[in-house]
Amino acid sequence: MDTIEFLKELSNYNSVSGYEQNLSKYIHNVFQKYTDDITYDKLGSLIAIKNGEKNYQNIKIMLAAHIDEIGLMVTGIAENGSIKFTSVGGVDPRTLVAQEVIIHSEKEIYGVIGTLPPHLQDSDSKDNAFKMEDLYIDIGYDEVKAKELISIGDIITIKREFKVLESNTVTSKSLDDKAGVATLLECVKELKKLKHQADVYNVFTVQEEVGTRGAITSTYKIDPDIGIAIDVGFGKTPELEDADSIKMGKGPAITLGGNIHPQLRKKLIVIAEKYNIPYQTELDPGPTGTDGRSIQISRAGIPTLVISIPLRYMHTSVETINIDDIKNTAKLIARFISEIDSNNLEGYLCY
Repeated sequence: MDTIEFLKELSNYNSVSGYEQNLSKYIHNVFQKYTDDITYDKLGSLIAIKNGEKNYQNIKIMLAAHIDEIGLMVTGIAENGSIKFTSVGGVDPRTLVAQEVIIHSEKEIYGVIGTLPPHLQDSDSKDNAFKMEDLYIDIGYDEVKAKELISIGDIITIKREFKVLESNTVTSKSLDDKAGVATLLECVKELKKLKHQADVYNVFTVQEEVGTRGAITSTYKIDPDIGIAIDVGFGKTPELEDADSIKMGKGPAITLGGNIHPQLRKKLIVIAEKYNIPYQTELDPGPTGTDGRSIQISRAGIPTLVISIPLRYMHTSVETINIDDIKNTAKLIARFISEIDSNNLEGYLCY
């Protein structure tokens, strides 16, 4: 399946944290063509296993990309029929004004997010950012009809059409981290061309945006020798300093920080340079805001890497990414996996 086509399908699915089931089924159907076994953990994360060549150590490498997205949830219906809501995950209210939305009730209900027009705001309010409680969804119905169609707790997503821009770049909602999911598909395709000893556990984690929960349970279930979180990083825009961002189209960023196993990181860099795969460095001295932080401290501790795909406008409905970065990330991971075997694994895991 073409990378852009797959990423478009992923983005079009509603997969707000805690409500990822339909997307899991779609990913299951795609990956069963490329992997040897598919299972789930008890929280709902999907695990697609591609077996390696038989080896006495039974090496396990876990690749994690989260499938959940940020979204909204209905909290109330006002007397005039407008819908009040709250966030699921890190939603910035400033990005919501005038957005089209879909309320996922028994059937999809379309609406728009409105607020007080600027003409009616007092002078003190005009320069202030809107808060979540200032916003509402207008679906066109009065209170009685709205309550027939919509329930408290219904999930809401932004209605956004996937678009292809110039220079092999695309934009849509929820490319964080559906770009990571697309990377795993490209990676298993690459692995079909290579020999590898390790069994590769492609894990599509749930509820990352509300606390990296799926990574906790899936890592505990698998107990891998190496864990790699594939997520997105802050793509360079004019207002960002170079130290705080990574450049679009310049390859994946290999994270450096306390969450990262130093010897495995060095090996990634050797691989990138050996195969002329472009890469960047991302600094994150803390636990990282990815599944990597939960993978690392699971069980007795898992040697962990985090690889970031540059993405602009994170946690908005116009997230933007370069397809070449996805493909280069996949190549880097596949080549790394192909060079891990029973003769060198112990040496790489030493500090």
